[in-house]
Amino acid sequence: MNHLLQSAEFWVAVAFVIFVLFMLWKATKPMMAALDARAARIKTEIDEAQRLREEAQKLLAEYQRKERDAVKEAEAMLAHARDEARRLREKAAEDLAASVKRREQQALDRIAQAEAQAEAQVRAQAVDLAVAATRRILAEKLDEAQAARLVDEALKELPGKLN
Repeated sequence: MNHLLQSAEFWVAVAFVIFVLFMLWKATKPMMAALDARAARIKTEIDEAQRLREEAQKLLAEYQRKERDAVKEAEAMLAHARDEARRLREKAAEDLAASVKRREQQALDRIAQAEAQAEAQVRAQAVDLAVAATRRILAEKLDEAQAARLVDEALKELPGKLN
């Protein structure tokens, strides 16, 4: 062992080991501080990620609620539109029925008026024909003395018929 203690390689190895141990001893604190800082930074990032995750979940829940509300509102609007369309359809049917009835009554009134006019025209023609036929018959069969006597009688009856 004596030989080993006198060897330069041995002392270089010992010095190297001491140097490495000294370096480890001196570097341990900064390495531990760096590792602690890195751990703290990682913990901070994890906490931030957790906070962001919770915030994202809150936003997701809020948007899902808003979507449900929008769907309900759209369904309500659709139901209202259907009711309004049904009501308008019913009102249009009622208006159409009233219009048809009104036009039917107008047509009936026009028909009645046309019938009355036709009847009046027929009566007027019948009167004209009767007067013409009476004139012809009277002209053929009545002499002047009989005509004068009929005119005198008609004039005597006239004041009684005018009252």
